[in-house]
Amino acid sequence: MTNYGFVIDNRRCIGCHACTVACKTEHDDPIGVNKTWVKYIEKGEFPDTNRNFSVMRCNHCDDSPCTDVCPVTALWEREDGIVDFDTDRCIGCKACMQGCPYDALYIDPETSTAAKCNYCSHRVDSGREPACVTVCPEDAILAGDLEDRDTDIAETVAGEEVQARKPEKGTEPKLFYVDGDEGSITPGSTGREEHYMWSDAPNKVETHGAAREEFDLEKAAESLADSDVSLSTGDDEARADGGHAHAGSGCGCGGDCGCGGNCSCAADDDVASDGGYSTEASTGTTSEKKDRTTRAYELLHEEARRVYDVGESHYESWGWEVYSYTMTKSISAGVFLIPALLMAVGYIEPDVALMGASSLVSAVFLGLTGVLLILDLERPKRFHWVLLRPNWNSWLVKGAYIITAFGGFLGLVVLGGLLEVEAVVNPVVLAVGSVLAAATAVYTAFLFSQSKGRDLWQSPAMPLHMLVQAFVAGAAVTAFLGLGGFDELIGPSRLVLAGGLVAHFGLVASELFTPHQTEDAEEAAARIARGRFSTAFWGGGIVVGIALPLVALALSATPVAVALAGVAALVGLFAYEYCWITAPQTISLA
Repeated sequence: MTNYGFVIDNRRCIGCHACTVACKTEHDDPIGVNKTWVKYIEKGEFPDTNRNFSVMRCNHCDDSPCTDVCPVTALWEREDGIVDFDTDRCIGCKACMQGCPYDALYIDPETSTAAKCNYCSHRVDSGREPACVTVCPEDAILAGDLEDRDTDIAETVAGEEVQARKPEKGTEPKLFYVDGDEGSITPGSTGREEHYMWSDAPNKVETHGAAREEFDLEKAAESLADSDVSLSTGDDEARADGGHAHAGSGCGCGGDCGCGGNCSCAADDDVASDGGYSTEASTGTTSEKKDRTTRAYELLHEEARRVYDVGESHYESWGWEVYSYTMTKSISAGVFLIPALLMAVGYIEPDVALMGASSLVSAVFLGLTGVLLILDLERPKRFHWVLLRPNWNSWLVKGAYIITAFGGFLGLVVLGGLLEVEAVVNPVVLAVGSVLAAATAVYTAFLFSQSKGRDLWQSPAMPLHMLVQAFVAGAAVTAFLGLGGFDELIGPSRLVLAGGLVAHFGLVASELFTPHQTEDAEEAAARIARGRFSTAFWGGGIVVGIALPLVALALSATPVAVALAGVAALVGLFAYEYCWITAPQTISLA
């Protein structure tokens, strides 16, 4: 079966941007956005400097997360392996931008839909190569069938040591680099200044978030040391494929390495011809090998700089609408769950009026949730396509149906409460409503887990955490129902709020302060706890949102005290959601 992919040969690339221009011309893309671009990395100090080029674009993954998360099948994998895109179906939800670990998608400022490299599928269908391949003056871009052994691309992948970006994501990317540079392939290994060549793009999508937070040189060195990249240097420059840096004649390997006697392993197995350090083990007769981390630090201390790039399209693409909707959704689910469960277990007497009132409040906040979801769309008039043109792999679709079902259920309960129908407090009805409410609370956790570009969102505790947040938010609002005449809710609301806050604190601690599996997750957590978001997190999320309510609940059980504690808890939840959703989006992906 045909399986198209790309190879970028960095030994040939001259950074001329012909591929970028050809791509923009072929697709008539507006100024300020790019399906394909070339990133420049400079290393060293004059006169010992070098520049590395890397062509960046969609990886056309075999297991593409963007196609899974897209709710309306605007993205799909073709039988020939190309990940294609249909502008006419896109609703502009930006979920694909969260799902892509490579920052390959952006919002087109003219169509208000997502866009990306589609392998020039219209050219491929007519027997031609992508425009970038045709125009490259050095044949540095190879495109073709990876499964056909007779193609140049298949021979290159089989015969050369190639690198791919973030293979640990499990996406099986099909964009490979020959002689790939660590500074280009791994975003966090180079600092990024606020301004660089052509950084001031005319479109706000490009310039927003152009600045990168402080560059941690020590962390980058540790990352480089843990990789399989060679840290030895030849006469020209360190090679990322671990090959021999040819340095003339006099090879001490006797030609066994296949270099014909012209490689830098001459005489001393541990010290390169220019004094660089090899990664091979030292012997007792030679000087000890420097620690890889120390050597990596020395290499990076050459002040590798990202001097040409494009603005990061993913940066905070989910904004205030999203962390506001997670709050309104939690309130909607929790304000129904608490009285329903209390009645189901017999803690309070069945009360038709109470269920009608709680369902009405729940329906109002569920309606706000829907409004916020629609506001977040770039093409809001197409919102109904999530229900009418569903991609059932996407949790956006599953969530939309869950919300719709819960909304219809709430409408019936509100009507039953107005008509004083006793069936609304029937245990079966309460159980069905509780299941729908719990599903409404937690489905977003699975949507976030489909966002493979956001490592911090991959926490396995997130479904439980969102359910706990629903109980905290629900208890805060049911405390006000207690003030409104349903006195039987005051005591339970106080207990649920206190227990929920304790559980919430424990889950926050487990998600932010325990070791993380990836550096991006660790960095996002650090930005919440110690960086840009620390004031909102500690001041709003912890002090106002957890400490003050717990103190208030411990000191007083009056309805006013419980209600005020609930208000503080809601403020804290909002602050935490802001940090949790925004911080991972500030991590560089490309």
